[in-house]
Amino acid sequence: MDYGKFLFEQQKREKEARKNQKTMEIKEIRMSSTIDTHDFNTKVNQAIKFLDGGDKLKVSVRFRKRTVAHPQFGEDLLKEFKEAISEHGVVDKPSKMEGRSLVMFVAPKTNK
Repeated sequence: MDYGKFLFEQQKREKEARKNQKTMEIKEIRMSSTIDTHDFNTKVNQAIKFLDGGDKLKVSVRFRKRTVAHPQFGEDLLKEFKEAISEHGVVDKPSKMEGRSLVMFVAPKTNK
């Protein structure tokens, strides 16, 4: 058996496997805790587009200045966001505070 030919065939198989695999990106959507309804709906539509494309989603609510004192507004916003995209994605990691922002991760729903 020719060892060089064996290595070439192995590299060829690995390259073909890499070509067929789907890489999953993490897209981020940032919102403020005082976002208006139309802006919120725009963010939801963008999130649905990302999830349907097969990407994971990082949804963050940024608190600026005095809004940090009221994190419950951000929690309510993320709860509403989660309900709006429930048909297209599931919550991967629940919301938690990271510095001045509240972060939640959403994964696309798998069609079985």
